[in-house]
Amino acid sequence: MARPAGNVHLKSARVAAGYYSQQALADALNVGVRQVRRWESDQPPVPQPEVAQALTRLLGQDLVSLGFPSTGSAAAGRRTVLTAAAAGLTVVPTRAVTVQPATAATDYEAITRSHRRLYWSVAPATLHPATLAHTTLGCALLPETAGQTRQRVAAALAETYLLAGRIEFFDLRDADRAQQTLLRALQAAGEADDALLGAAILAHTAFIPGWAGDREAAVERMVAARTYARRGPASAELLAWLDAVEAECETRCGHTRTALHLIGHAEDVLTAGSEHASPEWLDWFSPIRLAAFKGNTELRAGHLPQARATLLGVLDALDPAEEKQRTVVLGDLAAVEAAAGNPEAACGYALRALDQLERTWYAMGMDRVREVRRALAPHQHERCVRELDDRLYGWSTTVSALAR
Repeated sequence: MARPAGNVHLKSARVAAGYYSQQALADALNVGVRQVRRWESDQPPVPQPEVAQALTRLLGQDLVSLGFPSTGSAAAGRRTVLTAAAAGLTVVPTRAVTVQPATAATDYEAITRSHRRLYWSVAPATLHPATLAHTTLGCALLPETAGQTRQRVAAALAETYLLAGRIEFFDLRDADRAQQTLLRALQAAGEADDALLGAAILAHTAFIPGWAGDREAAVERMVAARTYARRGPASAELLAWLDAVEAECETRCGHTRTALHLIGHAEDVLTAGSEHASPEWLDWFSPIRLAAFKGNTELRAGHLPQARATLLGVLDALDPAEEKQRTVVLGDLAAVEAAAGNPEAACGYALRALDQLERTWYAMGMDRVREVRRALAPHQHERCVRELDDRLYGWSTTVSALAR
């Protein structure tokens, strides 16, 4: 595939900020849409100072990061590329491309794959700095490559930024930082012209407003994600995962009926299958993971017998290596029993979740356990709840939770 035309940095930032058309951004800045088209061209003119200030404030990045030429630089043949600085991603002018050996992309991709696998077993506080260091390397390699090598480096860089954003959101609970990291991932995916990776990144950005209860913003981002997926070809697994993400957002916004409909559609998509293979990076989704989504939604919808049956099936089917997911499922089972008025069973599942968390920390799993403890407040004088408190507020658990 050829490199995408135009200023992909500005396009990606515009979409990530929720302006899904050039007209929408033009209206927000009170400028003509022709001006926005010029900014998103291959040679974007630098905006006037007042407009530039409004643009950077609106999109959350400086002009150079948005793909505009650095002021004072008029050297012919220079172009802007992704690069990493101590404060984060910026876009700076670089010298002409020097093609690296063909192994550059292969070697960089190999590390990306290793980080992808390590996510499921390595502590997030340990893996996150290594992942960010890998993005620095990728940003340094990108301006030194061309053609397919550059495209492959850009795609691996986008995946690495996506992994860093996942850690920041799901493990470190830093939504603001995750939003900025995912924007960088989208810009790198634009450099690679990888529509499916762009769809995955945009869907991850939908989690952020979805978990905050902002349904409108979450739905808008899912519309963008599905638009990118249509440029595919998308596999059945990717399309089903998009349904699952939207279902998660709908569930957290209180629309469990809509969520269950989306999950039912995802199940049908998986049953029908597809001739297209899933991308290698789609390792966070499977039919079992979809069932876990379903069990949580059934729980929040108050369908306790169905939720119990679904989640027990998930627990039995989970691969032993899926330790993080196991803590979430155990937490949801504990919540089912708490809602059903079975405090002893609820505490039993919560204690099993804490056992797992001591081996592999996962913020989402700990959140589930804390939600269960709040639900058990009417039973707090019972022995089983006090035993749960002893574990939940033990030295090691409390220090670990505060440290993260």
